[in-house]
Amino acid sequence: MHKTMIISPFTNNLMKRSFPVVLLLVACCFQNMYGQSRIVDEVIAVVGDKRILYSDVEQSFLQRKAEGEKLDESAKCILFEQLLIQKLLLNQAEVDSIEVTDSQIDAELDSRMEYFVNAIGSVEKLENYFKKTTIEIKQDLRNEIREQLLTRQMRSKITEGLSITPSEVKAYYKSLPEDSLPYINAEIEFNQILIYPRSSEQAIIDVREQLLGIRERIMKGESFATLAVIYSEDPGSAVKGGDIGWMSKAELDPEYAKAAFALKKGAVSKIVESSFGFHLIQCLDRTDDRVHTRHILLRPKVDAGEKAQAIGRLDSIVRLVRLDSMKFEMAALLYSMDDDTRMNGGQAVNPYRGGKRWQMDEFEPAEYAIINKLKIGEISDPYQSTDTKGKQVYKVIWLKDRTNPHVGNLKEDYSLFKNLASQVKQNEMVNDWVLDKIKLTYVRISDTYRSCHFNLAGWFK
Repeated sequence: MHKTMIISPFTNNLMKRSFPVVLLLVACCFQNMYGQSRIVDEVIAVVGDKRILYSDVEQSFLQRKAEGEKLDESAKCILFEQLLIQKLLLNQAEVDSIEVTDSQIDAELDSRMEYFVNAIGSVEKLENYFKKTTIEIKQDLRNEIREQLLTRQMRSKITEGLSITPSEVKAYYKSLPEDSLPYINAEIEFNQILIYPRSSEQAIIDVREQLLGIRERIMKGESFATLAVIYSEDPGSAVKGGDIGWMSKAELDPEYAKAAFALKKGAVSKIVESSFGFHLIQCLDRTDDRVHTRHILLRPKVDAGEKAQAIGRLDSIVRLVRLDSMKFEMAALLYSMDDDTRMNGGQAVNPYRGGKRWQMDEFEPAEYAIINKLKIGEISDPYQSTDTKGKQVYKVIWLKDRTNPHVGNLKEDYSLFKNLASQVKQNEMVNDWVLDKIKLTYVRISDTYRSCHFNLAGWFK
């Protein structure tokens, strides 16, 4: 299905929050639907033709507090200035005729809604809480999402071409007080060799026959969504009746995309084989470049003989490398079945944060236990794991580097400080742009807020 991950791609941070905090975060995002009627609202600023309401500042304040920030009333002036900058960016985006497509908005809406559903627990709970359907909630959010995307694109336009030099990174690092340096958890770098055990012809036939039976039941009137909950082996979508939301062709496995875009609204596909397994696909809606589908995924079972063969093959590869008869990188190139890493000597790239570093808490407990015992330069014994597509795989890893928990420093964490310095430079570029643009843009701020001390001069003309 999805090229990188079929399971819902949300971090554990969301799930670690308590339910009341998550609910407050969700409610803040929908404040304009219900909350404003409880506040005597007023326009407190106009930037170009964009208005800022008193409730906008209050909403931002509540959301930050819900996220755990310790704020007092004086923080509202800071939040107010952030809103002024956002409206200035939005106003200029429209002046410059920057556009966002319906597809971009739909994709962001789907991502936002999936976040809320995972936070609250189900689509039904979300709809019951706000007493609106999912479609109505999306419609209420649509303009807000559009404005956020326009603002983001305007910011990117201002900072395009930005580069950061090593001397700038060093200067940024030296400017940080010691007590504000970030604390870095233990991280590792590793290369890997993956072997996928083959499924027997009979196992593939069994899966196809099972899907044919399920398809016949759907054609006779049974609910696709219900059968997806019962049978689908995609845990990320099964709980939602197989619904994976709106996707473009580029976001989908090629075979899945080919089948999905060939379907008419409401139609159910024949059996489709993708890199994830075997699917039945139902088209819920589509445009020229995006499709909304649900699916039922089944994977052929792997028998014990094939598992033993995969482990034996890895054992032989590891023996060659340990005896120095072959370099690990060459073994990965020749024998690994992971197309994403084999051409790079098996170098594993972190799909969540980018780069080669992985934090130990990003691994499942069983894999953590194996990696944690390795010393730098050691190769693990073969072990069973699951890839990003949810498929069973056997692998060995070569631990190339390990850092201990430490206070951030340039030698070990240069890429981190480069990113942070780049963000600071981007903010400075945007601030310079804001100072110039204020002079040319109509800005009116309520007298009530003239006591605010803003970071940027020029708001009060």
